[in-house]
Amino acid sequence: MTGKKCGVLVCSAFVLLSSLVWSGRVVAQSQNTSQNSATPLVRVLQAKGILTAEEVAQLSQASSASDADSRLAKLLLSKGIISQADYNQMLGDPSVVTASSGSSGSASLVPAVYHVPGTAAAAAAVAPAIASNAPVVTVDSDQQQVPPSQTASVSPTTISAANPIRPLPVGGIKKGELKPAITVAGVGITPYGFLKATFVHDSSEPTADDFPLPGFLNDSGPNGAPEFHVKARASRFGTNFEWGDRNPNLTVTGKIEFDFEGNFNRSDNRNISSIRSSNPSIRLAFGRIDYKFSNADTFSALFGQDWTPFTSSTLPNILETTGLGIGFGVLWERAPQMRFGWTHNFGAFQLMPEIAVVLPAVGDVPSAANISNQLGYGERQGPDSASPQLEGRLVGQWQLDHAPGVAPAELIVSFEEGSRTAIVLGSAVPAAYHGAFPEGARVGSPTNGVTFEWQLPSHWVTLIGKVYSGSDLRYYFGGQLFSNYNSVFGLKNTADALSIDGGSTVVFGTNASGTPVVAPELPVRARGGFAQIGLPLSRWFGSDPEGRNAGWSLYGMYGTDQANTRDLIKAAPGGSRARSDMTVGTLNYKLNKWVSFSFEESLYRTRANTAVPDFPLFMGLHQHEWRDLRSEGGAIFSF
Repeated sequence: MTGKKCGVLVCSAFVLLSSLVWSGRVVAQSQNTSQNSATPLVRVLQAKGILTAEEVAQLSQASSASDADSRLAKLLLSKGIISQADYNQMLGDPSVVTASSGSSGSASLVPAVYHVPGTAAAAAAVAPAIASNAPVVTVDSDQQQVPPSQTASVSPTTISAANPIRPLPVGGIKKGELKPAITVAGVGITPYGFLKATFVHDSSEPTADDFPLPGFLNDSGPNGAPEFHVKARASRFGTNFEWGDRNPNLTVTGKIEFDFEGNFNRSDNRNISSIRSSNPSIRLAFGRIDYKFSNADTFSALFGQDWTPFTSSTLPNILETTGLGIGFGVLWERAPQMRFGWTHNFGAFQLMPEIAVVLPAVGDVPSAANISNQLGYGERQGPDSASPQLEGRLVGQWQLDHAPGVAPAELIVSFEEGSRTAIVLGSAVPAAYHGAFPEGARVGSPTNGVTFEWQLPSHWVTLIGKVYSGSDLRYYFGGQLFSNYNSVFGLKNTADALSIDGGSTVVFGTNASGTPVVAPELPVRARGGFAQIGLPLSRWFGSDPEGRNAGWSLYGMYGTDQANTRDLIKAAPGGSRARSDMTVGTLNYKLNKWVSFSFEESLYRTRANTAVPDFPLFMGLHQHEWRDLRSEGGAIFSF
């Protein structure tokens, strides 16, 4: 709920109160009795849980009818039930604007107010009916932040469907939609996040990580290296911002979000305990502008780090969010970008194209010998291409199921196009080729990809998923994490050299005519995808929306990622992983709107490239398949 959209009860209360203020007829028998008794409107608001007994008592102590109206208006404003503009209008001066809109007038400003969270019953009492742009910010059951324009409000008699997670909104952010908890100098601030603690048991985790990665990255011990973890570093904190502006069609918002899934400390007081001392790291940090040209057309612009328009629109609802299917068919990324979009509302259908200029990156990290480079500036082969990475998506949104509590359906097509460049210094060129390349050499390869994604929620079942195809999808956690290879076919007298960052081996040689050349680098092609089904169990069995059994849901998914076999023969001729898949079942229980419990059982598998004679090592032996039976469960406390 926001100041511009409220439930039937709150809207009725606003209309009634406004009419009383404008007409001058205050509900009171006299000025004396008004100080000791509540009006019928106040009693209704108290009965619905909007006002507490203490607040009603304060209203009853008003010195006059106008003072009572003023106090009530301030209370409704502080609870987020009405907007600043509505508050000004209720006090009889619709021309008054706050400093947040840039006014230089003499308007009296409401000081920074902390919105005290109400009870669950109060929230349910004022919740509006389902709307495709419900003005709330929620955290879904897997604790991924859900944009406010994509969440569906739930009426007090309805249990929510298994709605999809949507990091990227459609239709723009409406003014006042973020419901600020604190307002300071015209800037609305709303903290959010969750504390997440889970136990994890892997039947095989050779990398020693607390999240799954494809197998055959390295060998293991004699029993496959089973591991047990208890982790809290997936906890997340963030803040939404909204800057005021006098133009009712212009909305300026922002977000900053971080978690504790960064590197582990190497300091004297943390070396021994480094396993529990992971550092905070940035997830999101952006500002956003939405301008509503008409009821049908909205322009959006975003500047900063956000989810990428390529492949990040659709994410699975699972408990394991540290890796979120890295190398197992999910594909996603967050990156610095400048993104622009336009939404046209046809009535029953919305269409939104978006295009973005994104930081060029491919994920080719420096070698272990050059780890200081990675710590200093990260990867450089994307930026060394001296060209932007282009990404975009086209989204169609409509209401597939009109039952209460069901989010709109979406179909999405996305793409990305970019390149990388490896640089070899003149001093690093092999001696036999230094005369031909005295200044060094540059060689690169492209990255590109396309996806088709679907999100089909209903009150019975929700189906989501994506399929993708592309080349060099390492940065998006696809293609079995392979990037590129040297095409040395037809070259003679080859010699190697490391790139300037140590992240690539560049090959020099002579072609059929004897001319010195640099071997072309080609991307490893890949394809894959995932599908997930969500079942709102509590809704199936008609549970009481206010009862303890209203929060049961079950999810099942399958995902797979595969690198092209022909490319692997050249990229890893000695044998390597070729395809990985994941099968995941997740059971969620919400104790209330703040506390959830989840248990997840999953099977992760990686299969070797069978087109080469030697399989990679696992448990000291050449193996065809690696498996990890993973169990994870725990509690999530959100706010």
